[in-house]
Amino acid sequence: MIILERELSYMMVKQNDHANIAGEIAKNCKNDYFSDGSRIEEVLLAIKEHDRGWIALDSSPVWNDKSEKPYSFIDYPLALKIPFYKKGLDEVEIMSKYACLLGSSHYTSFIQDPSDPAVREFWEEEKQRQKQLKMDLQIVEKTEETLMYHLDLLKFCDYLSLYICLNEPGDNNRIHPFFRNGFPQLFAFVTDKPIVAHWFNTETVSLSFSPFEQKFEVNLPYKEVFKDKIEEHGILQAYKDTPNSFRKITFH
Repeated sequence: MIILERELSYMMVKQNDHANIAGEIAKNCKNDYFSDGSRIEEVLLAIKEHDRGWIALDSSPVWNDKSEKPYSFIDYPLALKIPFYKKGLDEVEIMSKYACLLGSSHYTSFIQDPSDPAVREFWEEEKQRQKQLKMDLQIVEKTEETLMYHLDLLKFCDYLSLYICLNEPGDNNRIHPFFRNGFPQLFAFVTDKPIVAHWFNTETVSLSFSPFEQKFEVNLPYKEVFKDKIEEHGILQAYKDTPNSFRKITFH
């Protein structure tokens, strides 16, 4: 779950809904920016499905007693979410080996705590999966570079989707630490400068460099769960009782 805390409520976005937005962002990128045109559909699938493992987890949000807030994707216990990461990757592998290779590479790029046995086991298993997939796909040094480029594209779309989930619409003064120095992915078509996002208004996000064919609109599903309802009924019941809302965002 992606959570933006407000004074009286939590804005809660399901990870898979956020991933669908990332997929929409990718679909609107110029084809020239995919490097290998033969892989576009598989890259789009990888981006859309990169948080597939969260579908079951986000159906029942959990309260973090230590922080006195709902668990988010940032602090959700690794030992609990790792099996779902693996399940999601297994399902994507059935759809596309290349998409799975990208998703697996994405996870092993940020799950790297060698002191945690569960993390170490997951990391080693995924590295073995990646090795086998590269053999199956005949990934060599030249295509390895393309793979890493596609991984950066996945991460960029992931970050841009997170931007609209973790920041208050229209407020450029309180930007989440993830985005204060722009997006970390560097692309040659931007002359190796970070792409920076900012709110043009409450419904529009502008980029310092746009990789898009044209401006486009997405609908972000979320729930605004009020803190007094959580206190009264608990996080699970309060979440289930809260109706879905949608926010329109235009990118340009």
